[in-house]
Amino acid sequence: MSSNASSIPFIPADFFVVKKTGLSQAQALTAYLGGSAFQTIVDNPVTAYRQLVQQYAKDAAGKPVDPRIAVKEARAVFVAHPISASLSGVTPRLIGVGFKRVPKFGILLGFSFFLGEGENPGFAAATAASILSAPFINPIRMIEKQQRAYFRQTGKAKPIWDILKESAAQKFAPLFRGSIPLMGHSMASALLGLVGQPRLQKYIQKEVGDKTNWGRSATGLIASSVVSPIYVVVTNPLSRLEVIMQTNSIQGKSIPVQDAVKEMFHDMTTFGMRGIFRGQGIGIAKAIISLSLFHEGRHFLQDYFQRYNVEHGYLPSE
Repeated sequence: MSSNASSIPFIPADFFVVKKTGLSQAQALTAYLGGSAFQTIVDNPVTAYRQLVQQYAKDAAGKPVDPRIAVKEARAVFVAHPISASLSGVTPRLIGVGFKRVPKFGILLGFSFFLGEGENPGFAAATAASILSAPFINPIRMIEKQQRAYFRQTGKAKPIWDILKESAAQKFAPLFRGSIPLMGHSMASALLGLVGQPRLQKYIQKEVGDKTNWGRSATGLIASSVVSPIYVVVTNPLSRLEVIMQTNSIQGKSIPVQDAVKEMFHDMTTFGMRGIFRGQGIGIAKAIISLSLFHEGRHFLQDYFQRYNVEHGYLPSE
């Protein structure tokens, strides 16, 4: 494996070459994608529930409702349609592991390996990945949210084909609604989730795990629990903006960022901080679950690839 060079356009010549860290860029990317797919499947019900809590900030007449009522309505949807609600959006999210994560993780790890950081990227790589991958990520997130947008009316997830047909009638422009808040959301996700959590876990492992019987899973859960509240406080308002901009009818007029901000602040003036931070509690739970699952899946695959490379003599000589 260490002697093979890539001849595929846009892929570095040493993409499949095992580095001193014990992994090639291809293996590191595969581990990130595998961890992402594992996380996506398991945390989808929590993701769907959080969207509905945020989406039901208004009633059918368009008037703001108390956050407690929104929670009750979201819960009622899950009680009435537990399977379809839990699985809503999982197909575009899994497809998005390829369409969203390959560009994001590819850019992230490409910069990271170029800067000599290997499979543990730093802040510069995370920033570049967040900005450059947004055009690939946004259409998937739009489709995902549109699938869940009409549960209150129909009790069913909206078919992906219907969403694509409606978007095609407008030259697919609706698929890029919400791109601006997404960039901020993606950057916070990369900086805190992909960079901050692993570094904090490494510190906790050194200071606590090595002196106790706590393994990597336990220290990873602690790190995710510390990072997640910070992440959610930063991203929850951005997530609200995405939901406002991406759940209105594709056939209707798009909601500009400034109008979405006005709507969110009107919610805050009516219901206080509970209005602007709708879904924050479930968001923190989701972030802890998602971060832990992602990094556990990633570590599992990285360990496998590293053992494979050692057993087959692919590690570079000193």
